[in-house]
Formats: sequence, structure tokens, C-alpha cells
Amino acid sequence: METGALGKVYEDGDLLVRQGDPGDCLFVIQEGTVEILMEQGGREKLLRTSGPGELIGEMAIFEHEARSATVRARGRVRALTVDKKNFLRRIHEDPSLAYRLVQTLSRRVRDLSRRLAEVDA
Repeated sequence: METGALGKVYEDGDLLVRQGDPGDCLFVIQEGTVEILMEQGGREKLLRTSGPGELIGEMAIFEHEARSATVRARGRVRALTVDKKNFLRRIHEDPSLAYRLVQTLSRRVRDLSRRLAEVDA
């Protein structure tokens, strides 16, 4: 990983966030892969993995709700933390960021719909 690069480094198995914790920021995965897990009944279910360039935890920017999932480093990960104030400033500077976020959310809703249809089949 780059020396002097922005962001925090997480080692394999480190938690970026834990399901149920309060959320007030999102993460941009700069390097490596994270797994997004939902904990139910004492068991973990892998929802998806995310890699470089992807946003994680973006719901915390829009809602002050508890984290809906746990995010864990799979191998070494570098992630940049972005709070609501900085996120809104960046959108003001570059409105295309808002469009890219909507694209990401749309893709996730489409994937969730597909997965629900497979469960019902």
C-alpha cells in the first residue's frame, strides 16, 4: 500500500463498522476488499463484498440510524472516512458525485430485488 496515502489501514478481520452501532459517516474503499455481513440469531450472513472505489455505509449520511450491517476487512484494506459535512461539500463542488451515488444505490436495489426473486422461486 502507498506510503503517505490518505485513509486508514485495516488488517484482515478488522471491523470498519459493526451492525447496530450508530453511524455518522461513509467509507470509500481505496484498496483491498471488505465483506458486508448481516448478523441474525448469532450467525453471520455474507451480503456482498466491495472493493476499490466503492462507497460503504452511505445510509449513515442520510439517516441517523444504527448501522444495518457489519463491514469487515478481507485482507489488508485502506478506506477513507467521509462525514456528512464533507460529503455535502464535495457534492456541491462536484454534482456528478450525487449522480454516481444514485447509480450505486440503484444497482444495489436491483441486486436485492433479483436476490429476493431467487428466494421466492
